[in-house]
Amino acid sequence: MNWQERITSDKKVLLGKPVIKDTRISVEFILERLAAGWSESKILESYPHLKKEDIQVVIAYLNDSFRN
Repeated sequence: MNWQERITSDKKVLLGKPVIKDTRISVEFILERLAAGWSESKILESYPHLKKEDIQVVIAYLNDSFRN
């Protein structure tokens, strides 16, 4: 999965934190929810404008971050 197409960073949005494209939801926020025990379905239910692929790209982004 190519996370570069779905995760962006702009100094004008959340101080440049990586966010899911066309949202103000940061990678950090999604990871915090997952770490707190939220399921993928709970995240998608709570933020209906997100897609399953958005959560998958967050995980792919994190994976690539550890490889570099």
